[in-house]
Amino acid sequence: MENQEITPLTPDELRRYINASAEKDYLLVDVRQPSEYVGAHIPGAMLLPLPDLESKLFSLPSDRDLVFYCHVGGRSLAAADLAAGAEVTDKRVFHLHGGIMAWDGKVLPGFPRVQVFDKTAGHDALLMTALDLEKGAFRFYGHLQDNWPEASFSETVAELALAETAHARAIYRFWRQTVPDPPVFEDLFDSLKGDIIEGGESVADVLDRIHNAGDNPCVVVLETALSIEYAAYDLYRTMAEKVASVEAKEAFLSISQAERAHMRKLTAAIPDCPET
Repeated sequence: MENQEITPLTPDELRRYINASAEKDYLLVDVRQPSEYVGAHIPGAMLLPLPDLESKLFSLPSDRDLVFYCHVGGRSLAAADLAAGAEVTDKRVFHLHGGIMAWDGKVLPGFPRVQVFDKTAGHDALLMTALDLEKGAFRFYGHLQDNWPEASFSETVAELALAETAHARAIYRFWRQTVPDPPVFEDLFDSLKGDIIEGGESVADVLDRIHNAGDNPCVVVLETALSIEYAAYDLYRTMAEKVASVEAKEAFLSISQAERAHMRKLTAAIPDCPET
């Protein structure tokens, strides 16, 4: 590779790039400091502060596009220059022009709640945790469907409940390869408690907030669900970069891809909410 180019992206270009790309094809890297990342970060971004980047350059994937961003663009350009100069990846190198200050899309506070996963556990246990989180999301959407069957959002949450089951089946296909004599999916899924939702909160706490939302909970329901899906995307995308297991990485990237479709579905349903 000679003279690898660095391509600047505007916020609109980055948004279009993310929407058009599969999760397995790129890595979004936040090169700010941890305190800045906690304040607000783009969902799915991996934190790798610029002072640490040079020593960790070759821990970055060689088979994916690398997209760097920072506060206003200076550090991300330096990071992109380091990656391009070292020929870390066989793919493309981008940076967000103007940084997060120019970004007008969704941001999330805090670190992804990776504590719901025991990162010292084997990949079978990691996948089992993911299965239990999917059961939590299934319970959440099922509760909404049961309690507001005539609401404008009922069809959307019914579709998402089915989708969570499909996610769980996808994870199960990876998980059953890791254990001897696995139970059938239906028996396993029925046995899971699903007390925690994908974003790391308890199902009970989230449902309490919704039930206290008043007589017209439509917007609250959909915005809460959207926040959960963004947090889930952020969590699974982060876990995909932290796990060593190929099976777990593939499962987490696959779920991340599906969470993006959930976000679009929920966003599209908001205009159908009745006016208060």
